[in-house]
Amino acid sequence: MGTGAERARSATVRRLTAALAALIAAVVLAVAVPGSAQAATAGSSCTGRKVRTLSFSTGSVLIYRDGGVVCAVTVQKRPGVKRLVSVSVQARGLVAVHKSRMHTRSSPVAKTYAGHRRVRVTAAVGGVSYRSGWFLC
Repeated sequence: MGTGAERARSATVRRLTAALAALIAAVVLAVAVPGSAQAATAGSSCTGRKVRTLSFSTGSVLIYRDGGVVCAVTVQKRPGVKRLVSVSVQARGLVAVHKSRMHTRSSPVAKTYAGHRRVRVTAAVGGVSYRSGWFLC
């Protein structure tokens, strides 16, 4: 056996190694499991600030703005069942950008450059659709 100082140093190294392993495990879990707020909004691929949430009977449309770019995503009100989920965003005077997919939670994001134009959003979850009027965001 070693001296008392060697044993104390060895115990300290073991404690530091265990603490480092716990820290690494916590970081891996935080990255692998998204937070409930991120999962609920599903707008994580939309950058910028959220400017509106437009709700309808089977879901809601989350609208974000980053500079002149408007991003929209549709989220199901009751996720879990695979349904056709779609979103469309159109800047006034431009062609609408439409995205859809069969999914259990949300639509893909639809982005368009709007500048200072008004935009219109349409969305659908299953057979229920929603269409907004023109609004400035």
